[in-house]
Amino acid sequence: MNDPDEAVRRRRPRVRAVAAAAAVALAAPLAGCGSGGDGGTPTINLYYPPEQNLQKVVDTCNTQAGGRYKIVYRVLPRQADDQRVQLVRRLAAEDGGMDVLGLDVTWTQEFASAHWIREWAGQDKAEVEQGTLPGPLETAQYDGKLYGAPKNTNVQLLWYRKDLVPEPPKSWDQMISMAQDLKRQGKPYQVLTMGAQYEGLVVLYNTLAESAGGRILSEDGSKAVMDEGTVRALEQLRNLATSGVTSPSFSNATEDPVRLEFQAGGGAFQVNWPFVYPAMQEASPDLAKQVSWARVPGIDENTPSKVTIGGVNLAVSAYSKHPELSFDAAKCLRDEQNQKFSAINDGVPPTIEKVYDDPEMTKAYPMKDTIVEELKEPAVRPLTPAYQSISTVMSAVLSPPAQIRPQQTADELRDAIADALESKGVLP
Repeated sequence: MNDPDEAVRRRRPRVRAVAAAAAVALAAPLAGCGSGGDGGTPTINLYYPPEQNLQKVVDTCNTQAGGRYKIVYRVLPRQADDQRVQLVRRLAAEDGGMDVLGLDVTWTQEFASAHWIREWAGQDKAEVEQGTLPGPLETAQYDGKLYGAPKNTNVQLLWYRKDLVPEPPKSWDQMISMAQDLKRQGKPYQVLTMGAQYEGLVVLYNTLAESAGGRILSEDGSKAVMDEGTVRALEQLRNLATSGVTSPSFSNATEDPVRLEFQAGGGAFQVNWPFVYPAMQEASPDLAKQVSWARVPGIDENTPSKVTIGGVNLAVSAYSKHPELSFDAAKCLRDEQNQKFSAINDGVPPTIEKVYDDPEMTKAYPMKDTIVEELKEPAVRPLTPAYQSISTVMSAVLSPPAQIRPQQTADELRDAIADALESKGVLP
């Protein structure tokens, strides 16, 4: 997730095709890393986003490898767009110094379609699929094949002030009504979530669309649909933005500012990722005692929401000099014990369902039952190699949410997405 660009009403961004990306990639300087290792031990280069305690997982796997290989953790940039640019440039140049890659769940199909990553097959595939939750597993598939091993997942929850509302709302309209009542009473009332022109707005809209039973793309991902459910989601998003209960900064809001605004005491509701829980315990312990969590509201009170999932998939580079060892290393990095360690120490929810039953998870994830409930019926962002292009045009068309005109905006989204589908894999 990244900070918003300047909101531009109804201006469709220009998308650069993969040919241009490859040209930039070949011109880019490469920080190549060898794969020889010390004393003849093969080095498995792991390119993964910053994760504070991941080196301890790497050390554990290296010990278990018994000298067959040594994993070296190469830390990617903090921002997702910067991570992707580095990976795309080096893979387009067929860099053999990359082995295991930590891919955002929205990149797996793009990298697979470009033949940059290897298929998980045979026993390796069976081991990854065993016990993995269906939603995260779906994000790792392309064209009916498995191209990633889900290491961690993520899903947003509704965080609410139980001292202000005794029961969480079941629908967005109900939440808006509760907030308006609190506002009339002079109490903290705001509904806080991400509305800036960036991926966070696309995630919010995708959750609303899936909760309304809508389809943005056809089943095979080849056509823009934007059906009745997606129009209803646009109505809901506009209603939220114009209801008088959002923050004045809603159209510029990203994850961490939303967290800080809720911690400051002005919000009654917050839709955000689980990272807000430990942060609140540390920064505002008194407020934290008054905060509970629930499933994100649905479009209808009687129909549960479908909440968009995030996370990271482990892929093996097509250009790795040690593919078999790389698959083994990836399996170790995401096994049950290491997923539990990362969940407890780095706050990244596991993809293996059994891990949630471990007693040690209860203290770190008191909200784990709600997380699993959402993960069993998730919303997945459109699975297509062109997702990066689609996300870019969607965030522009949806911003600012208060200016949405449901049917007109749906038609504009359909045209913009259709154009974006013509470009499979772009540099941002």
